[in-house]
Amino acid sequence: WDMDGTLIDSEPLWLEAETQMLERYGLRMTPELAEGMIGTGLWDAAERFRSLGVPMSADEIVAEWVAYTGRGIDAGGIDWRPGAREVLGSLREAGVPCALVTMAVRAIAERVSALLPAGTFGAIVAGDDVECAKPHPEAYLRGADALGVPIRSCLAFEDSGTGLRAASASGAVAIGVTNLVDLSRAPAHAIWPTLAGADADALRAAFRSLRSLDLPA
Repeated sequence: WDMDGTLIDSEPLWLEAETQMLERYGLRMTPELAEGMIGTGLWDAAERFRSLGVPMSADEIVAEWVAYTGRGIDAGGIDWRPGAREVLGSLREAGVPCALVTMAVRAIAERVSALLPAGTFGAIVAGDDVECAKPHPEAYLRGADALGVPIRSCLAFEDSGTGLRAASASGAVAIGVTNLVDLSRAPAHAIWPTLAGADADALRAAFRSLRSLDLPA
């Protein structure tokens, strides 16, 4: 499972942190830049900000974004995406293992995981755990390995084109869940408008129907 934008509606917090930083240095957040940041690894995004003229190191940029977003999460500043907690609960009850695969840092991922019942996630792979950020498949491959299952036995849920490229490249069945960006051109086995109404049985059925499909090269 991707986290930001897929399970929780946290993208506005990241956007606020990014926008405030740009404005501090006389720079502007454009719609194109905002969309391009969604799903991108934090250090890759930080290097983009440096190229725009933000006079900070990548580590300093990431630390400021993480601190801002963490404060927002702690203050209850996030909402769960429709159906997210319900489908995770159904999977937990059915004994289906889940991994959280996010480009947020582990400290943020663990904060969010702690808001759910114990055992919801059997593994967490965060942005500071990997050498290559999404759209590279490393994070999803690590997630499957941590759960002890073949990647081709996995479903992966994402809300961004960057994330779907990572998921599909890993060999998982990649399902896009529409949120802030258009996914019509993203490499996905299916695009769902929402997680609302989904449960473990629905995900099993989706896997059976989609696993045999080949994505365009």
